[in-house]
Amino acid sequence: ILERDQESDAEVRRVDQENINTFGRLNARLYEVRASRDDLKKKLEQIDDASTELMMGSGDSVLLLLGDAFFECTEEEATEHCEAEADRLQGTVDELEEEESAILEEQGTLKRVLYARFGQSINLEDK
Repeated sequence: ILERDQESDAEVRRVDQENINTFGRLNARLYEVRASRDDLKKKLEQIDDASTELMMGSGDSVLLLLGDAFFECTEEEATEHCEAEADRLQGTVDELEEEESAILEEQGTLKRVLYARFGQSINLEDK
C-alpha cells in the first residue's frame, strides 16, 4: 500500500488508458507465446527421443503415426520424417522466441512511459 506522498494525482488521459490496455494485451500474448513455445519444445524432445530409438533399430519396418493413423515405413523414411518435423517445429519455436523478444521490448517502452507518468501508483510487474 502506498503512502499518501507516494501516490500520483496524475489524471488518466485517453492515451494513458490506451497504453495500459496495450500493455495488458501484450502481457496476455506473452503468456500464450511462452506456453506455445514450451509445448513445442516438449514435442521436439519427443521427436529427438524417437530419432534416437530409430538409430538403435535393427533395420526393420516401423509404424509411423501421422494424424490418427499408423503407416508402415522403413526406419530411414521414419528418420527423414522426424528430421523434417523437428526442423519445422524448431522454425516455429524460433519465430515464437522472436515474438517474445519483440513483446518484451515493446512492454519495456510502455513501462518507461507509464512509470514516468504515474510513478509508483501503477504496477506493471508480474506477481
